Amino acid sequence: MVNRKQLDPEDGPQAAFGARLRMKRDARGWTQDELAERIGCTGSHISAVETGRRPPTRRFAASVDRVFDTGDQFERQSMAVRQTALLEGFPEYVAHEGRAAEVRLFESGVIPGPLQTRDYACEFANTAAERGDITPEQATERVDYLIGRQAALFRTPPPLIFVVLDESCIRRPIGGPDVMDAQLVRLLEFAELPNSWLQIAPYSMGARRPFNRVVHLLTMPDRSLMSYVESQTQGYLDRELSSVLPLVRNYHQLQIAAVSQAESVAMIEELRKGIV
Repeated sequence: MVNRKQLDPEDGPQAAFGARLRMKRDARGWTQDELAERIGCTGSHISAVETGRRPPTRRFAASVDRVFDTGDQFERQSMAVRQTALLEGFPEYVAHEGRAAEVRLFESGVIPGPLQTRDYACEFANTAAERGDITPEQATERVDYLIGRQAALFRTPPPLIFVVLDESCIRRPIGGPDVMDAQLVRLLEFAELPNSWLQIAPYSMGARRPFNRVVHLLTMPDRSLMSYVESQTQGYLDRELSSVLPLVRNYHQLQIAAVSQAESVAMIEELRKGIV
């Protein structure tokens, strides 16, 4: 096709949505006008979404799911495009996380998103809204986005998921006793999954703990590696082996020094006795 704009899904969530929309449309052999007629919009609107000139609304994405019989996949993907309450770089990371063969997470102070209960996540989102950091609407979108992220991780077949939590994650009280107890139960349920590994990095590790901030590592189906790290104000996705491999090495060292999954489960169960 003459003058057809090339789409690069790696350019971000909006580009990824547009590229996927075009791929699905091409697979059906439909023109933009033919798809537009089925959705109830114009061909120029389809063109603008595919090329990233117009972000997809939730209603538009739901219509795309209906036409292509894709469940809620496009609707969930559109949330990454519209989400303005997340750190820069995080939606792009989540898009890759949903396709990864292996996921390795380290968190300090907070249970990682894939393992959070809705009530636990709401405590953070609502508190951020109370501070004025985000709007109440963004707080709701943030929690919905997290639930969508969880669904992608617990897909079939599932990825291998390795999680190392600093001890502060399980000891920091979030919400009331019921909220925190339900969150600890969620961790115990995660530890029972056949594709999961859960370890606690105890306070006694001291300076031997190699990470002092969020570190996420992905192994993709083609065995390529990428990392995601966060500061207070920004997230950074990295694919350069020269900087990713040292993080992978440090993660393995972290797993060796952390307590075993059995010991970690025992710590969580003992902690629950003081809550319930």
